[in-house]
Amino acid sequence: MWTRESRGRMAEIARKTKRYPTDLTDEEWQRIQPLLPEVPRRGRRPKSDLREVLNAIRYMARSGGGWRMLPIHFGPWQTIYWWFRRFVRLLLFRTIHDVALMLDRERAGREASPSGGILDSQSVKAPHGAIRGYDAGKKVLGRKRHIAVDTEGRLLMVNLTSADISDSAGAQTILAAIRKRWPWLKHLFADGAYDRGRLMSKAAFLDFVVEIVRRIDHEPGFKLLPRRWVVERTFGWMVRWRRLVRDYEARLDVSEAFIHVAMGSLLLRRISHP
Repeated sequence: MWTRESRGRMAEIARKTKRYPTDLTDEEWQRIQPLLPEVPRRGRRPKSDLREVLNAIRYMARSGGGWRMLPIHFGPWQTIYWWFRRFVRLLLFRTIHDVALMLDRERAGREASPSGGILDSQSVKAPHGAIRGYDAGKKVLGRKRHIAVDTEGRLLMVNLTSADISDSAGAQTILAAIRKRWPWLKHLFADGAYDRGRLMSKAAFLDFVVEIVRRIDHEPGFKLLPRRWVVERTFGWMVRWRRLVRDYEARLDVSEAFIHVAMGSLLLRRISHP
């Protein structure tokens, strides 16, 4: 994704916005403006510029700074935070992400709703998390991100748990939720950690096919495993956004919202500036 041409395009967008590379361009704003909450017909009209509010939230996700360190020209950080929490309750960031995902799939000549995906997880440190645990395998005290992506790496579903929850247990929650959100998805690829009887039974009950892609241990050197490398690339896209390198949030819904802010911004920029 990050070729010399794409980096040049990002630099051009940065010059166009004249401030921060994360600022919404006019093309991006036109796509997401219809998804924002409507202005009430009665009562006091809000004074905040919602485009500037979204610019501030994207800046926070990309830079990894604290709310009180938000540049003053975005406005009072308390106002930005109030709107952020309202958008989280309205599932706005997830909506923007899912709409951008379907548009990007259609742009690539695919069906809007995927039929195949890949499962994996990532353990990250969560120093301030109210819910966290110890992943003995990765030796990480924090949270675990259980995700499902399509066959090109777009995020389909994320389930956040404490790090001591096994991969197969976290995937069971994803299977239960993904049927409602992406009803045409049937085939999933995963590594050996997901080859567990309870998960396979639930997958069969929900009409999923889970195909296990195993490691090639008998051959020396690095081997690029089919399908599994795609989800690793998605984790790489995530941690380019500094607020996602660790899980700094106390609440799981806020952590999930920042993941959708980051991944939705990538998709929105891709479809608005192909």
